[in-house]
Order: sequence, then structure tokens, then C-alpha cells
Amino acid sequence: MSSGYRTLRLDDIPTVEFDDGVTPPWKPVRRQLGVAAFGTNAYVAEEPGDVVVERHDELPEEGSGLPGQQELYLVLAGSARFEIGDEVVDLPARGIVFIEDPALVRRAIALEPQTVVFAVGAPQGAPFEPSAWEEEFLRRGRTAE
Repeated sequence: MSSGYRTLRLDDIPTVEFDDGVTPPWKPVRRQLGVAAFGTNAYVAEEPGDVVVERHDELPEEGSGLPGQQELYLVLAGSARFEIGDEVVDLPARGIVFIEDPALVRRAIALEPQTVVFAVGAPQGAPFEPSAWEEEFLRRGRTAE
């Protein structure tokens, strides 16, 4: 590794899996690389119909004084059906959706086996701070073999 940058393959990041039947398998990209300027993760769905991005919004916690986050999703493999607010958008591999409004509730369902969605997010006009859910996911999940 040279000074100032790092490389890896997404497959090199251990997948964190959950037994709740709701949370999709997660690859903690930000944490693995030590990214401090924005959040970035990848999510994996084994089968069509599996959740690949859980239902959520990006509004800040009440009283935090922080702005909500904008998110960009890139379908790396397979395809996914994104539900964004009241709309549905199907994205094939290499498709991108940018969600500017943090209040929009979103989720994605895999349409093909081995669907992988890469996510990047940060608050507009404010410093990025890692979300508390990241530690919770690590505590709740288990690393896949």
C-alpha cells in the first residue's frame, strides 16, 4: 500500500449478517477503509425478493441539530427495485439513484440473485459523523464465514 490511498476488493470486506429477517447482509466499507468524510457501505441480497436496502429515512435524530443525509445508491451487480416515497424505480446493474431529500423513506428489494448495492451518504453542508447504527449493526450482526 502506498501512502495516501488504499485499494481492496469488495469481496475482501467481511459480510456482517443478521438473524432478524429484516436487515440485509452488510459490508462495512467506511469502517474497513477508515473513511471519515462520508458514509459508505455495501449491501448484499442472495435471492430475488430479499431486502437489499432496509426501509429507512435519513432524517437526523430529534434534537441533534444536524441536517439529514443525502444518499446515492449504485447497483453493482444484479438489479433492485427501489421504493422511494410513493414511487418505484427498477435499477439494473450500474444503475444509480440519488436521494436528495433525507425525509424520503426508501428501501430496495433484489430482483436477481447476488444483487449488490453500494451506498454513499453524508449531510449537505455539515461535517460527516459516523451514525450510531453502525456500532449497533456490528454488535447485533455476525461475520459470515
